[in-house]
Amino acid sequence: MSAAKKKTKRTVKRVTGWRAIVRRLALIVLILMALPVPFILLFAVVQPPITSVMLQRVVARTANGERPIWPAHTPVSRRDLSPYLRRAVLASEDDRFYLHFGIDTVELNNALERRRRGGKLRGASTLTQQVAKNLFLWNGRSFVRKGVEAYIALLLELLLSKERILDLYLNLAEWGPNAFGAEAAARLHFSKSAANLTRDEAARLAAILPSPRRWSPRGSIATRRAATILFRMQYAAPKTEPPTPAKNRRSR
Repeated sequence: MSAAKKKTKRTVKRVTGWRAIVRRLALIVLILMALPVPFILLFAVVQPPITSVMLQRVVARTANGERPIWPAHTPVSRRDLSPYLRRAVLASEDDRFYLHFGIDTVELNNALERRRRGGKLRGASTLTQQVAKNLFLWNGRSFVRKGVEAYIALLLELLLSKERILDLYLNLAEWGPNAFGAEAAARLHFSKSAANLTRDEAARLAAILPSPRRWSPRGSIATRRAATILFRMQYAAPKTEPPTPAKNRRSR
């Protein structure tokens, strides 16, 4: 066999080898993308007993010698959650919940604009994205994690109703040291069930969600934030875009 033919044969083998690797990588990516789907479909009817974030807390508490290592978490049905809490959480965390598809492009643009002006890049995560993170991902701010979070949020919006996503959030959110979900939060902070939370108590619980392990519902930060939340709770969370004023329509 001539040297040219041998070189061509090696080149063909090399190209074929790269194609096989690419195909395998593509298959792995497709499997990973499809992996959350059966779990999300299951969560449409079953409340998750534990989440990725809970497991991270268990590992951390075990490593630090803290007790108990297992989190307080008692899932409850929608009828056992105070309606005040549902509205308070929307007012605090995602008042455009019924307007977006899992990713709020309006708030994302606002966050990017604040960053452009020198502020911090924060405040753009939706409730759906937080559910995605709590269920499947890890704490952190990397672009990889945010990208995966956005993808899972889109799957949640596609496969679940808005009300179910809100139910999941209220039952899974971290609400204090080793306390997850509204029932555990109500018991920990107010010694009552989540169904019996008052309007003010609901606002105070919603107020600590950005930093539940450091803030207390009765603290000064929560008191200031709760006042704003209570004001916003006067109005129903929007389910459709508000009509454009006639003046604005004429100016377009």
